[in-house]
Amino acid sequence: MSATIFGLKNCDTCKKATKWLDRFGVAYTFVDYRDNKPSPETLLEWAAQLGGLGAMVNKSSTTWRQLPDNRKAAASDAEWKLLLREYPQLIKRPVVVTADGVVSQGFSDNGFKKRFNID
Repeated sequence: MSATIFGLKNCDTCKKATKWLDRFGVAYTFVDYRDNKPSPETLLEWAAQLGGLGAMVNKSSTTWRQLPDNRKAAASDAEWKLLLREYPQLIKRPVVVTADGVVSQGFSDNGFKKRFNID
């Protein structure tokens, strides 16, 4: 199974995820979403599988903590979408999209073993 990994090239969690994929021979393409911002349509597709746009936000990140309070109080999908387009580094990393269209977020050894059917 192949995958597309969306994240930031300097993110430690993304580096761990790609090293894991390399170790287990899983084919992947890495997309840095600072250089290639996800389209609004892509964000909505991801959000549909991940529990909504608000659920995709890493609220423990430095970027989140530095935002003014009024930006953190997004009340609609349009506001969340705008925020994530403006600050793609707020998206929890990595976002993993497999060839079958399934989307997941984050990295853990056990989670990736289940995701990629590795014993």
